[in-house]
Amino acid sequence: MVDVIGNYRSILEGIAGSAAKARRDPREIRLLAAAKSQSVDAICVAIAAGVKLIGENYVQEAADKKELIAESIEWHMIGHLQRNKVKQAVDLFDVVETLDSLALARELDKEGAKRGKTIRAFVEVNLGGEESKSGIAREQVSALLHGIGTLSHIRIEGLMPVPPFRANLEAIRPYFRALRELRDQLGDLLLPNVDLKELSMGMTHDYTVAVEEGATVVRVGTALFGPRIR
Repeated sequence: MVDVIGNYRSILEGIAGSAAKARRDPREIRLLAAAKSQSVDAICVAIAAGVKLIGENYVQEAADKKELIAESIEWHMIGHLQRNKVKQAVDLFDVVETLDSLALARELDKEGAKRGKTIRAFVEVNLGGEESKSGIAREQVSALLHGIGTLSHIRIEGLMPVPPFRANLEAIRPYFRALRELRDQLGDLLLPNVDLKELSMGMTHDYTVAVEEGATVVRVGTALFGPRIR
């Protein structure tokens, strides 16, 4: 049986150690439990241990789990969001981390307007230029944010990348650094609904390096829950 509580404590220690190297306050970094294919029981143990952010990849899986989890936590969409799932996603998730087009932003804004709420989102950036992964190219982020700046029911709170996998952590570091530098460059846009305070980057394999490079949210699944059950 996986020791979720022990794993949670180990991850926090890893975050604290990396934060110390970068002279950062570890309280600036939040752990998001990436719960794709994990059981409700395991998720509840993680919440009891102290997890406050849960990430899901699929709308229907999140809907099924939310019916069984009563705790007040923040739900993040961390998988690709299809436009035909936006209505359901807006009701399920507190944050959509995978916004990658103006068309999707407009759909989110429209559903937010219907509900009288502001949709919180991160822009997903494809830093590696991989065709197999979603996300917008780095060079297109500024134009996307300017387009979103005309919308009134969506707020962009940060950026999120999924960099190419590299066994050598030092080979991944430049991608995280590039995202932080991009965030800093875009900070002068002064758009009314854009405040890029969050960097959601780093997963089980590389979250320690992500923290050293400025991550404010790390999305950890396997290191917390063990291998996926399906």
